Amino acid sequence: MPQAVLSSFLSQISSFDASNPQFATLLVDALLAAGQGANCSDIHLQPTAEGLEIRFRLDGVLRRIACLPPSVTPNVVARLKVVANLLTYQMDYPQEGRIRSSQDTLEMRVSTFPTLHGERAVVRLFSLDTPFRHVDDLGLPAAICDRLVGLMSETSGAILVSGPAGSGKTTTVYACLREVAANGAMRSMVSIEDPIEVAVGGVAQSQVNLPAGLDLATGLRFLMRQDPEVIMVGEIRDRTTAEAALGASLTGHLLLSTFHAGSAAETVGRLLDMGIEPYVLRSGLLAIVSQRLVRKLCHCTQESGDPNDRLGLPVERCCVPVGCTDCGGTGYRGRFVLSEMLIPEEAALRKAVLARCEAARLEQLAIEAGMVSQWQRAIEAVIDGQTSPAEVRRVLGFVGSPSMS
Repeated sequence: MPQAVLSSFLSQISSFDASNPQFATLLVDALLAAGQGANCSDIHLQPTAEGLEIRFRLDGVLRRIACLPPSVTPNVVARLKVVANLLTYQMDYPQEGRIRSSQDTLEMRVSTFPTLHGERAVVRLFSLDTPFRHVDDLGLPAAICDRLVGLMSETSGAILVSGPAGSGKTTTVYACLREVAANGAMRSMVSIEDPIEVAVGGVAQSQVNLPAGLDLATGLRFLMRQDPEVIMVGEIRDRTTAEAALGASLTGHLLLSTFHAGSAAETVGRLLDMGIEPYVLRSGLLAIVSQRLVRKLCHCTQESGDPNDRLGLPVERCCVPVGCTDCGGTGYRGRFVLSEMLIPEEAALRKAVLARCEAARLEQLAIEAGMVSQWQRAIEAVIDGQTSPAEVRRVLGFVGSPSMS
């Protein structure tokens, strides 16, 4: 369990002697092992005036684990750079590298960045034996899962997965790729990513190389000459990439990509703001899946009838976190997905896209056409006792939310 792993890690580092020449090596080994054992998604090494703060991102929330003396900061970060095959003498410029676990079950992406008090390092952990390999493993609602699997058989059009950072977008896109590869039909599948996070069998994966002039848009343009049928673009970030990607969806290619937006309707609005022509979205978009990850209440939860605990959500009662040894005192264990799927096939919705309507109007029309919004799924999750109003507010915020009348 994470709490036992963290306690063991703290006991280990307290026994290490900072004057020992092997201190940095022992600490980094213990740090990476603890991160893997605790199932954290990111390890942060944050240099401050007080020392080197160690933080783990557990279930999407950063948790401060320990603080080491300032004197050890350079050696610890340098050791991490050695393991990731980075240049230890280059401390004034960001670097990126990778670490593969000895059992080949985990890959870690290391990023360093110069700050006021020294180099900051972040390690992102990727399981190579992920349980979310296919679409039906993601925990999506049955209606969305079935429709998404069905869309994998299409020969043209774009499927976008949207959400903020850390919402599982890439995991969903990789699951879609595996779904296409496993459906029995031999299809030419390619990708351009920044960076490649997980290897997917049957897909010719490529990574951007900015010093060489290979960015997402350029890579996509050249991939179009590779006779592809299915194309995955790691992320649509700008107008050039958006035009190239959505243009490919109009010319007999199934396109999969991720996009940063708060909801499915906001995805359409942001693409329009980028300068994408409405007819391209109307004709090229097959579906937009928007998702967020919320923490699941631990068994130590407690039911509350206090209106203040509802935080304005339209529910009569709710459950609130308590905290125990099993959840490390947080009140939550694990996460689940809140999702919505916008299918721009209803006539009124298609007309609204052409008319460049605001995101709020697009969402209203999508709901009238049968879309269940993330907010509605969040409220249902609170009513069912899966999560708390505080967690819903942490993830979805307060703007545009339903409230008690």
